[in-house]
Amino acid sequence: MTKQFTDPTLCSSDITPESSYLNRRQFMKSAVAGSSALLAAQPLVSKASDFVGVDTFMSAEESGWALQAPDVLTPFTDVSGYNNFYEFGMDKSDPARYASAMTLDPWSIRISSDGGETADIQFEDLLRAMDLQERIYRLRCVEAWSMVIPWNGFPLAELLRWLNPEGSYRFVQFRTRYTRSEMRGTRSFSSVIDWPYQEALRMDEAMNALSFIAVGLYGKSLPAQNGAPLRLVVPWKYGFKSIKSIASIHFTNRQPQTSWQSIAPHEYGFYANVNPEVDHPRWSQRYERRLPSSLFSPNRIPTRIFNGYGEYVADLYKDLDLRQYY
Repeated sequence: MTKQFTDPTLCSSDITPESSYLNRRQFMKSAVAGSSALLAAQPLVSKASDFVGVDTFMSAEESGWALQAPDVLTPFTDVSGYNNFYEFGMDKSDPARYASAMTLDPWSIRISSDGGETADIQFEDLLRAMDLQERIYRLRCVEAWSMVIPWNGFPLAELLRWLNPEGSYRFVQFRTRYTRSEMRGTRSFSSVIDWPYQEALRMDEAMNALSFIAVGLYGKSLPAQNGAPLRLVVPWKYGFKSIKSIASIHFTNRQPQTSWQSIAPHEYGFYANVNPEVDHPRWSQRYERRLPSSLFSPNRIPTRIFNGYGEYVADLYKDLDLRQYY
């Protein structure tokens, strides 16, 4: 018998209309509710004042590690209402206001490589092939604000193994869907991004156990403003590396130029690892504003190297100067 999960932090007004669950959303709802990997995990905390116990819910036997973090979950309203998704506008509230214009069904991901092979994978087929988990990760924006988010999804490494590209590649590149008619931000005269938005990881970063593909949060389908139907989550890097609404994945041996690196290479490097010792040219990175916060309660906390995940990722960069390769 399938277990039914209800998030006690949400009220009836948060429920998505029934019509929105048809096709892709109905499939996603069933997958999240029925996944034994998700339901066997520690339950979501019931309110923001409860402490997050672990960052990953894989067993020690499965993963070989577990993370303890004295953090609290960011409320759903903040996670879904305060976003950078410039395809829909520059204001933090624009994605929640306008991202519903993006067509999510059908959704396919173009898979390609330097070797020339291409394939189109349907989102539902990908989801059927993966076992869903829950991961609670800190998210640190380069703008010096942060959240703690319970994601639902699967390890990026599992996806890459399932795709099984021919040959051996050093990098994996991602692109966001670009539909000008549905993305008002891409039609703005003030936009500086050469659309579509693109990001990339070194292959060893992509295969690291922390790298994650999210298809939901708080036990629900991923909201459009948070990168539906699937997005990357790389918790030791600044948030702009965690590309949203992935429409293509490309395997390559040449280090790709990423969007923000192309716009301002002196401000945004390829690696974008969270580092309190390397300031942004226009502001310090030593502290962050943990949401929710306000003018009278700024909730300002020290930033940790690699966003607190150094034990699991620092070896990836042991031969790099993190000031030069920021």
